[in-house]
Amino acid sequence: MSRQLITSALPYINGVKHLGNLVGSMLPADVYARFCRLRGDEVLLICATDEHGTPAELAAREAGLDVAEFCRRSHEVQADLCERFALSWDHFGRTSLRPNHELTRHFADRLTENGLIDERVISQVYSPADQRFLPDRYIEGTCPNCGYERARGDQCENCTKQLDPTDLIRPRSAISGSTDLETRESRHLFLRQSAMAERLRAWIDTKVGRWPVLSTSIAYKWLDEGLEDRGITRDLSWGVAVDRPGFEGKVYYVWFDAPIGYIAATVEWAEAAAPGEDRNWERWWRTERGADDVTYTEFMAKDNIPFHTLGFPTTIMGSGEDWKLVDELKAFNWLTYYGGKFSTSAGRGVFMDSALELRPSDCWRWYLMSNAPENDDSSFTWELFAEAVNKDLVGTVGNFVNRTATQVSRHFGEVVPEGGATDEVEAELLDRLTGLLGTYVDQLDHRDFRKSAQTLRSIWSEGNVYLERREPWRSIKVDRDRTAATLRTALGIVRLHAHLSGPFIPDSAARLSAMFPGAASLGGLGPDVIRAAFDLRPGAPIAVPGLLFEKVTDDEIAEWSERFGTAEA
Repeated sequence: MSRQLITSALPYINGVKHLGNLVGSMLPADVYARFCRLRGDEVLLICATDEHGTPAELAAREAGLDVAEFCRRSHEVQADLCERFALSWDHFGRTSLRPNHELTRHFADRLTENGLIDERVISQVYSPADQRFLPDRYIEGTCPNCGYERARGDQCENCTKQLDPTDLIRPRSAISGSTDLETRESRHLFLRQSAMAERLRAWIDTKVGRWPVLSTSIAYKWLDEGLEDRGITRDLSWGVAVDRPGFEGKVYYVWFDAPIGYIAATVEWAEAAAPGEDRNWERWWRTERGADDVTYTEFMAKDNIPFHTLGFPTTIMGSGEDWKLVDELKAFNWLTYYGGKFSTSAGRGVFMDSALELRPSDCWRWYLMSNAPENDDSSFTWELFAEAVNKDLVGTVGNFVNRTATQVSRHFGEVVPEGGATDEVEAELLDRLTGLLGTYVDQLDHRDFRKSAQTLRSIWSEGNVYLERREPWRSIKVDRDRTAATLRTALGIVRLHAHLSGPFIPDSAARLSAMFPGAASLGGLGPDVIRAAFDLRPGAPIAVPGLLFEKVTDDEIAEWSERFGTAEA
């Protein structure tokens, strides 16, 4: 049994997350964690809401709430939606809580001691209309790199280039919209990333061929362009306060404290232990205290790559302490909405709460992961969503389970049929399933989600192929024993589907498992699981599950297209 530490990029606190956020980090992290648990690994799946920074203040202002209260309410909403999407966090924390404040200051102190943080006086944008300095995200303008007109002062979300507010063309205040901006001097702390550039490059070199090309290529691009030092403080009241003289009224930059939130959320998990429960967070994060045998995997979208391949590793390495560095970094391209960007701020696309109004979470989980933007951006359309639901969930796995349950109930009652024997047809079926299982496990082990979904689809298809070959609805008229053996085998396939489908469609997998009350857990993902699935006791009760999935109709596609918009809209 191996030990797997898995983190998802932290969802930002300003509003309900859209499907692009979900498939870019949170959902694949859950699928992989469920797979690792199924394999028998010891897993710790950690996430948290990212609650500091300018957008939190702006969203709270718009909601008419104190920012702390806004974040508290928003965390509850996001935690609830994660649960409804069956995201199986071991802990879903908050970066605004004490553990993250303490750890952020700890890392800042260690980096300062090691000469990797220094003080600099910089020119900063001041808004007379707002009577305050404007931190980067309080400033919007045109990106000098790609021309995007709504770039923020810290990063262009269109081309992902990191920016300073003074880089923007035609800048304006995000608070008042005023273009009457001045440049004044202000003292800030800078993380000397440039001093770590060669060490970072040597580390990235060890990941070539192991990480997706997307992950390493973006890291190399930044290194090749010359890694610049980064300001890590801002003139804000909300955040981790800088505890050093002369920096009153300043907080640490959200992109400095947010990745530290992975560790802090693990501390929260440990502190939430029940009486007598042993939760030691350091054995997951400190190599000298047990984390040397942990495999740490991060999931994120491509715009987060620079911060996780360069910024956060600078913090970890630069501390000079025995902190765990990421082993595997799985990055995703973007899911677009009919070719355009999903946007939380603009309310463009389908969001997690709205999605659940239309179909259960398994439908969305399957569509998103079977079309995950791994090698390129992928585009969401209602037509593709309907195809994934209707062909794969309704037409393949749902159809097979319904046919099997109907035939068993009609001819043998709600019990495992008794009688008959298997022959070479079933032997060939087991051989094919064993081969597919090996492929499925290998693909998930390498975090190839689209390929593993395709293989799972093939495993589902084997059930329908088998029924068509055996035709129990015909054989029951002439050979009851042959039919009993056929349907007993078909129930074994259903049981295998329940076991293997859990990472992708956990709620439906649980319903399938419930068909076999009292049956032993299959356990693991080795080749023995195939034969174990078919080890059903004749006469054992069967609970008919009813229809698993509902078909998406043309009328629904038209209705949803009108509600949410399409490419033409």
